[in-house]
Amino acid sequence: MGKDEPRIARQRRHKRVRVKVKGTNSRTRLCVFRSLNHIYAQVIDDPKGHTLVSASTLDPEIKSELEGKAKTGKAELVGSLVAKRALSKGISQVVFDRGGYKYHGRVKALAEAARQAGLKF
Repeated sequence: MGKDEPRIARQRRHKRVRVKVKGTNSRTRLCVFRSLNHIYAQVIDDPKGHTLVSASTLDPEIKSELEGKAKTGKAELVGSLVAKRALSKGISQVVFDRGGYKYHGRVKALAEAARQAGLKF
């Protein structure tokens, strides 16, 4: 298996997921990207193609809380932060886009933390 094959396979899965998961004006899309060390989440308005809200493990707002936590713990913090930012902009309903990753581990932790913080999806 080549170096790029897992990445390309994920992109293929993401395209397949995106056929069904589309953001609308009433329900924007919460998209997740997972790298080896970090996790990123953004709420995207698909009709306009704009990112409305974003959060990641690189955010200075939560940087101090991340130390000593496992990756899933960091993902939970990012999930609650993106939900808090979305709710402050008046976004309460989203469609969850897992980005071609399994709904498991860090992706699941982020989603459930966002739900706990008040986002509906």
